[in-house]
Amino acid sequence: MPTPADYLALARAEKDSLVLQRLAKCPYPFVWQALAINPHTPPEALQELSAARDSDWNDNRLLRLLAEHPSASPVVLRAVLEAVAARLDEGERPYAAVLALADRLELEVDEVRRLGTRRGASARLRRLLGLRLSVRI
Repeated sequence: MPTPADYLALARAEKDSLVLQRLAKCPYPFVWQALAINPHTPPEALQELSAARDSDWNDNRLLRLLAEHPSASPVVLRAVLEAVAARLDEGERPYAAVLALADRLELEVDEVRRLGTRRGASARLRRLLGLRLSVRI
């Protein structure tokens, strides 16, 4: 019977996309984060992880890791963008994910800029977001 540590080891080292896809369904947030770091995790698994929920801290870290993932397709990045927007509307602060999304050239500047208008966006986040996006213009 596999232990949580076994799932974590697989998520960190596995290269087979089918195995990684199955791991995205496991209930452990530390495994989700390891999958979001693994460069071999396929976009389908990354998109599934964008909807995963555990706790504010784990969710925000996962969203940042997904936004930074080198294989995140525009579809995945838009799923992350929607998840971040929803969390901002709930009053959460996934600020690191917002700034990571601002660095992704696959997304339009305006769609990322709108995150700064959400309920949970602070003045500091809006300023940092503006600075990140101004580099892209």
